[in-house]
Amino acid sequence: MALETKEIKPQIGTEIHASKEVLLSGEYASQIRDLLEQRGVLVFPKVGFTDAEQVEFTKTLGKFAPEIAHGGNLDDANPGEGIHKITLDASQTGAADYLKGSMYWHIDGTMNTVPILASLLSAQYMPPEGGQTDFCNTYAAYDELSDEEKEDYDDLRVLHAAWASLFYYNPEPVQPHLEAMMNIGDAELPLVWEHKSGRKSLVLGCTAYAVEGKSVKEGTRLLNKLREWATQERFSYTHDWSVGDLVIWDNTGTMHRAKPYDPASGRLLHRTKLEGEEPII
Repeated sequence: MALETKEIKPQIGTEIHASKEVLLSGEYASQIRDLLEQRGVLVFPKVGFTDAEQVEFTKTLGKFAPEIAHGGNLDDANPGEGIHKITLDASQTGAADYLKGSMYWHIDGTMNTVPILASLLSAQYMPPEGGQTDFCNTYAAYDELSDEEKEDYDDLRVLHAAWASLFYYNPEPVQPHLEAMMNIGDAELPLVWEHKSGRKSLVLGCTAYAVEGKSVKEGTRLLNKLREWATQERFSYTHDWSVGDLVIWDNTGTMHRAKPYDPASGRLLHRTKLEGEEPII
């Protein structure tokens, strides 16, 4: 077969082996999209896409999402290529400080009415230690809640903000930094996202800071409990990168985070994205 697939774990992750030519043809785009929704994370080991090929492959899967830096400007690293450099090296990207929040469980785009559908990361340089990426399946995590828990959680609303993630990596920020993060805005989102498909997933992560109708203590206890539930071993997968790997994840039904690594190590991944196709309401 031109497209060979292998499940990584029962509840998350599929490895796909295919040539560049097959992937870039778009012939299997529908199958890849279906697998992405079903499995949450797709791994293409050492496929070795160039930047141009990664952009081309992304476009076979849906509407290409131009990279916008967190400040609202086109990515200053490669504005014409649609590639965003994921690194903590400030000489490589203007978003290095903002990306510190990526070390904690999150969903991309919780400040957006329509979050991106998926992200694609390709490994350019990896440090000798650390820098893996964790993923968890928030569809599966919801499915395995008890009926009583589902009834309790289905109608809850949660407040999210970029500034909430700031305190994970900088618990005593200077006021201008806090104000800049707060200016990004806040969003009220459902704790349980019912998708067009009828499936439901949990909406959690380090941007979540309060539950509507609950005290600070009650809300924090619930969000922490559900994060621990959703990120347990059976719902999770850790990708140990090799240069040339490409990984796609369903941003609407997974959370992710980077494992700690030395910011000076040179770790570098290139990202492209697919535009979102349904609002989170």
